Amino acid sequence: MPSDAVLQADHALTPSGWARDVRATLAGGRIVAVEAGAPARPGDLRLPGRALLPAPANLHSHAFQRAMAGMTARRGPEPDSFWTWRRLMYRFLDLLTPQQIEAIAALVQIEMLEAGYAASAEFHYVHHQPGGAPYADRGELAQRIAAAAADSGIGLTLLPVLYSHGGAGAQPLAGGQLRFGNELDGFAAVMESAARAVAALPDDARLGAAPHSLRATRPEQLRAVAEAWPDGPLHIHAAEQVAEVEQVEAWLGARPVAFLLDGVGMDARWCLIHCTQMTHDETARIAASGAVAGLCPITESDLGDGIFEGDAFRRAGGAFGVGSDSDIRITLADELRTLEYSQRLAHRARNVLAEPGASVGETLYRAALAGGAQALGRASGALAPGMLADLVAIDVEDVALAPLTPDQWIDGWIFAAGDRVVREVWSAGRHVVTGGRHVRRAPIEARYRAEMAALSAAL
Repeated sequence: MPSDAVLQADHALTPSGWARDVRATLAGGRIVAVEAGAPARPGDLRLPGRALLPAPANLHSHAFQRAMAGMTARRGPEPDSFWTWRRLMYRFLDLLTPQQIEAIAALVQIEMLEAGYAASAEFHYVHHQPGGAPYADRGELAQRIAAAAADSGIGLTLLPVLYSHGGAGAQPLAGGQLRFGNELDGFAAVMESAARAVAALPDDARLGAAPHSLRATRPEQLRAVAEAWPDGPLHIHAAEQVAEVEQVEAWLGARPVAFLLDGVGMDARWCLIHCTQMTHDETARIAASGAVAGLCPITESDLGDGIFEGDAFRRAGGAFGVGSDSDIRITLADELRTLEYSQRLAHRARNVLAEPGASVGETLYRAALAGGAQALGRASGALAPGMLADLVAIDVEDVALAPLTPDQWIDGWIFAAGDRVVREVWSAGRHVVTGGRHVRRAPIEARYRAEMAALSAAL
């Protein structure tokens, strides 16, 4: 349950900018009042040496892949690529038990919270037993993700994934993909079970749906999913790899993003993940559609996906947020820094993703707040009355921030200090990180270690 509290910080990031001596009153998981120029009162939770900010949402995660980190960095006999990595991933997931999936998800979620994220969208596509036989409860593994969220306290948007085909053109599923596969009737059963799991969580939890991609679904299925679940967010992988674009274009006669715009219709409910292979026209049209571009710069770098047209998208007014996708490294600061650095490399310039005179770090951070909240269907992203109390307090006395002024602190966090400055985190008022450590790290980490010992024995 959220704890009602009054937080008093020397500095806070408000919608209008940095403010001094800020009191934020939390009740029922939401912010009910924000006062600037307000000294501490008896009973306030004082945050000396801290700056209080709204906390972003992580808009894209495949939690089970966290346990693969470090397993795929040895060069193979053929040139390595996304597609060779994917074969290794399929072999790995064929060994995972429900207990292991829950343990991995819980660890991922506490690592997100310790990095400064308050919420996560789990793009959940492992549904069945190894070999493809359904569990007695079709949503068994969705239930496990929700159980992990109940343990970690993260704000969860659960996105069960429709995955029907092994490749563009309705190719049959094979190998590890059999754990993913559903047609619409099976997917509806997964969604029904997932809805029960989400209903058992605190009321800030949300349920959405995620047609995996054009290569794993059929166009009519995308339209059917959007109609059958009209209230939640919709996420889809879009144009991650050159080969994917070529395969979809050969099948449907249009590039993936163009087809999604013209053949399905993108609007503010949608979040398009990656979009690293787009034309200039597609970039402008996605920005104009109101859909969120879901960027995962660390994973996109790790898999050699390519570089998102960030500067053009920003100048077109597009909404974006960040996620950790494969969860190989869970760090909010590094996602935002890698996003900006990718643009610097592409343009051979500095300070690309901001207007003249503006802080790059604060620009990126505010964009991630807004885009993440929209992508998760979450009333968060601002230190303002009525918003969910998704908050992070950073240590502005850290040595990396020592010479900086308040309007440079987010730059210092992203480009210098990293996530070690994250000291306190609230998710919908739940005080889940204190002193830089998750309040349930010890038991969650112990369970993860035990399950990974069993998994290692099977590898």
